[in-house]
Amino acid sequence: MTTPANAPWLIVGLGNPGPGYAMNRHNVGFMVVDLLADRMGGRFKRATKAQAQVVEGRMGPVGPGSHRVVLVKPMSYMNLSGGPVNALRDFYKVPLDRIVVVHDELDIGYGALRLKRGGGDNGHNGLKSLTKAMGPDYYRVRFGIGRPPGRMPVADYVLKDFSAAERKELDYFVDRAADAVECLLAEGLERAQNTYNS
Repeated sequence: MTTPANAPWLIVGLGNPGPGYAMNRHNVGFMVVDLLADRMGGRFKRATKAQAQVVEGRMGPVGPGSHRVVLVKPMSYMNLSGGPVNALRDFYKVPLDRIVVVHDELDIGYGALRLKRGGGDNGHNGLKSLTKAMGPDYYRVRFGIGRPPGRMPVADYVLKDFSAAERKELDYFVDRAADAVECLLAEGLERAQNTYNS
């Protein structure tokens, strides 16, 4: 599929809707796209074509170097994220090579980032739903949350809020993840990996 010249980028933050989930580890994708919306001066509003909230705008330097983007927060709960994102992908006519998904990652230490394109879902229900709906070949910005302590079940761990100690650095790490998304669009995957993969 050739990319239409005017196709936007879809920047998808994964999370669960509602104030009870807002500070959960599983919601760090929402936190990153919220910051990107702030940087763009946009406010999320309900999408007419999907169960999601969106912000449309431009990212990057003013002028021909900027990119048209649609920031997306699926409002379907994590394990059903694929439906809303795929509906928006169809509506905006976006190929997979212009979709970036920001999500929490258990197998990376807290705050560390890994950027890649394609791959498996590593048991992440949001990625599982997206891949089932669209195939795996989208970009991922993986935000490390570390492994649960002791014998705590993974499902409990990801749905707990960041700890007080983690919250001291959370804003910095979210800011860095937002920078990584901007770098990916502006300079490509390899440059973004070299700069932000930690």
